[in-house]
Amino acid sequence: MIDRQLKFGIIGLGPVGQTLAVHLKAANCEVAITDYDSNKLALIRKTGIELVDKIEKQAYFRHVYSSIQELFDHDFDVLISAVKGYHIESILEQIRLSAPKDIYVLVAQNGLGIRQKYLEQFDESKIIRMVVNFAGNLHSPSVTSVSFFNMPNYIGSMDDSHPEIASQIASLFSGVGLMTEKVESFDVINKLWEKMIINVALSPLCAISNLTMKEAMDLPDTMEIVDQVVSEAIEVAKAEGIKLPDDFKNFCIQYLENAGNHLPSLAVDLINKKETEIDFMNGKIVEYGRKHHIKTPLNLTLTDLVKSISSKNKKT
Repeated sequence: MIDRQLKFGIIGLGPVGQTLAVHLKAANCEVAITDYDSNKLALIRKTGIELVDKIEKQAYFRHVYSSIQELFDHDFDVLISAVKGYHIESILEQIRLSAPKDIYVLVAQNGLGIRQKYLEQFDESKIIRMVVNFAGNLHSPSVTSVSFFNMPNYIGSMDDSHPEIASQIASLFSGVGLMTEKVESFDVINKLWEKMIINVALSPLCAISNLTMKEAMDLPDTMEIVDQVVSEAIEVAKAEGIKLPDDFKNFCIQYLENAGNHLPSLAVDLINKKETEIDFMNGKIVEYGRKHHIKTPLNLTLTDLVKSISSKNKKT
């Protein structure tokens, strides 16, 4: 256990990275930040980061760096990775050149198969996984509109070798209102799957239809699609040995019915002709389904449609 206040470095200042950064500053932690978007960094240097809607907080940052290499010139204990799944390979290439071997990495990203990527650079004992149960969109480059927070978040050491670090971080977040629960390694894997099943239910559907989450849940036709996508994902999760709560399907539907009248991040990326995380979401359900000889036709259809639109976007 580190017997002082933890110091943090954050890569990625989308809604998740901004929300975590502001709360760590509220907890009086030293926080160094970076992002690939130089215009966003310039604005944050001037105005700080503001959270609005369901969470209202603002923070200013002294340590705003223009690159990952510069970030690692700053001394900190925990690196928080809050980048999109499709950026992992590029940031790991940069991290390999700069990161101290004894640093902890907190992975705060949606998606399955993320852990394996970080194991290429970090020892498993240094990896901490966070399941984020809040969501939002960038209202402007330095302002995140937090649309909902279905507390708590979950955090756990991937091999349970350093539970005290996970507990320290959970306490820091909870102490400033971002309720976070420390769990054992097997529980954090289960929670990751639970969150992923919720994400795959609506993200590609909203991306293709341009419906908000609330709109999709209010329509009987799209609700039928959601029901089937969730059923496929649950079958695959069980084949993978994931222990889901009793009556998890109904829990998913109730969770989604409380989602806000906004577009999920995958839909925002597709609309803005950016890459999407579909390969780490519905694409992984399809991949694991094939591994267990389970057919996942709706997840396959949604994956292929999103990828087809992305391919078309690249040509325009």
